[in-house]
Order: sequence, then structure tokens, then C-alpha cells
Amino acid sequence: MQVAIVSETWPPEVNGVALTVQSLARGLRSLDHAVEVVRPRRPADDAASADDGLGQFLVNGAALPRYPGLRFGLPAQSRLLRHWQACRPDAIYIATEGPLGHSALAAARRRGIPVCTGFHTRFDDFARHYGLAWLTPLVFAGMRRFHNRAAMTLVPTRELADFLGARGFRHVRLLSRAVDTAAFHPRHRDAELRAQWGVAADAPAILHVGRLAAEKNLDLAVRAHDAIRARLPRARFIIVGDGPERARLAAARPDLVFAGLRHGEDLARHYASGDLFLFPSTTETFGNVTLEAMASGLPVVAFDYGAAREHIGAELAGMRVPFADEEAFVAAALELASDPERRRQLGSQARACIEALSPASVSAGFADLLASMAPAEAA
Repeated sequence: MQVAIVSETWPPEVNGVALTVQSLARGLRSLDHAVEVVRPRRPADDAASADDGLGQFLVNGAALPRYPGLRFGLPAQSRLLRHWQACRPDAIYIATEGPLGHSALAAARRRGIPVCTGFHTRFDDFARHYGLAWLTPLVFAGMRRFHNRAAMTLVPTRELADFLGARGFRHVRLLSRAVDTAAFHPRHRDAELRAQWGVAADAPAILHVGRLAAEKNLDLAVRAHDAIRARLPRARFIIVGDGPERARLAAARPDLVFAGLRHGEDLARHYASGDLFLFPSTTETFGNVTLEAMASGLPVVAFDYGAAREHIGAELAGMRVPFADEEAFVAAALELASDPERRRQLGSQARACIEALSPASVSAGFADLLASMAPAEAA
């Protein structure tokens, strides 16, 4: 097939959507489908550059307020209409609901090209964390209108499929997520890195990886760390990532280790060198970092939804606590931090739980879903 993938975020931007969409694009390419990525142009872009044989169609973009380094695409319906008339794809996947995503959906429908969307981000939940709670129902209704104009909407968990289906989203289909278990592995544990963090050999390194933003509920992870430190004074909390909340947290808590953005094997070392992973967010559609932590042999403490519900099981690979129950979250973190043997057991089980999650099978499933929309002669 000839497939167009539309996303307003793309690596080297670091977030779950960018990395997931890149993985889907590469997966299609590995199956010999032709893939063109439609995304905003960045100031440092070389328009002729390519990513693993992926074509690129760059449109104008602008900086995302309060998120340095992230951009969104400006409306581009006319350009896409012309481009897709000259280079018509067999199917289109739209990963983001911003101005570029809306333009792409309108252009695809006008050209009669089969199109599906991905539900990657709970923008309705984000409104609550930025003082705009009154907008939440309006944002959700807008997202429903957007996705219902597509042939199908892909989601990463059965829980989310049921949630959206019960609220008027039509044609919701499950596309599971996977993790690169070769890249994220306990073998990357690094005693020298732990020493740089100031963690003693017999003390727990508490880890969080992700974007440092208001909607990520990081203050709860800090509360859990403080409870752990009250019992285990040599424990350290290592925060990997960057974002608008970093300056505030770093100024308020100089005792925490801020490791900044990490990539590739360096990121894998940071995961594997921890002992316990805290994931306090309540706004995720999935939570890719949960799988990366599990692949690295870390037990996870998270709320009972998204990736945690799908993959942790009942205390098999960590501890799931009732959604938004912050006291239960702190208690679970303290319980695991205080029990090294149980941490090791759950970490080993976490690794075993996700070893069968194959990126290749997800890519094949994605291709099948696109082919089910595409004209028979293309599929």
C-alpha cells in the first residue's frame, strides 16, 4: 500500500505520541509498504532528509505555547488536496487532532481517500490541569466529532475502547502497543550511573520517566518519594525527562535528581538502573513508559487504568491502585520500596509479562486495519 501518516509531533520531539507514531511508520515500512509522513516543518529541518526510508511532506507549523521544543501544524487543507491529487495514498492515518489533523481529515474526505484516526491524547483531561475545567465537555465533544468522521478510530486498550464506545464514538478498534524488549532490558543496569545519582548499593532508586508537565501529576510522585525517604533516608528519586514543570520542581526540590532528556541506550541504562517505577499520571490514553519500565525489570506503581490495567495484572508486575486514590498510591510505593525481595520478584515478573509483546505483530495488525479500508486492488 501507499500510506500517509499525519502527525503534529515527531521525533526528535520526545513524547508518547511522537514515538508511537514513528514506530508505526517504521513498522509499515519494514513490511514493504510505502509510507509518507505529513508533519510540521521544524526550524532545523532538512526537507530532503528521510527517516528509515520514510517519505516526508512538511507543512508550516508554530511553537506550542508553554511547551518549548514542540510544534503544531498550521491549517494545510489546500496543500494536502493538491498533494493527494498528484500522489494519492491508498489509506491515511491521522494521529493528532490539531489544525493539521483537521485539515488532513477534511482533505482526505474530499478526495475520497479512506482515513482512520488514532486516539492518543486525552485533551479533555488536559483542560482541567490548565485552569480550563469548564472546557472539558466541549473539548471531548469536539474530539468525538473529529474521530467519528473517520472510518475507524484506533485505541491501545480494551478499557479505552469500551469507554469511548459508551460515549458515542463509532467504529473504535483495538490496536495494541508493544515495546522493544531488546532495547529495554535489565542487562543495562549500571552501578556507575547509580553512584552518580548518589544511591548506595543497598538503597532504592525510585524512578520516573516522562514529560514534566502539570497534567502528569508529578507532585504525587514527589509525595510518595518523601514518604519513602522518611523510612529509608538513603533512597533517591530520579526524574528523567523535561518540560514546563522542571524549573518549578528543581527550584523547590534540589534534593531530587533531574536527569533531563535521555535517548536510546542511555535511556535504557537509566531505566534498568532504577529499582521502582512510579507512574502517577491520571491523563494517559496508555502510558508507553510503563512498558519500557517493565521491560527493564522494574516493578511499577500506577493507577488502575491504561497500560497498568492492560499489562501489570493483579500484583503480578507491580501494584495497581484505585484510580486517583493518592493515599493508596503513596502507600503502595512505600510498601514496595521497603521490600527489596518483593521488588526483585515483581521486577522479574514484569519483564516476563511483556516479553511476548512483539512490535512486528503490532505493525502487521496496523497494516491489516489500513488494508481493510483501502481499495481491494491496493490492498
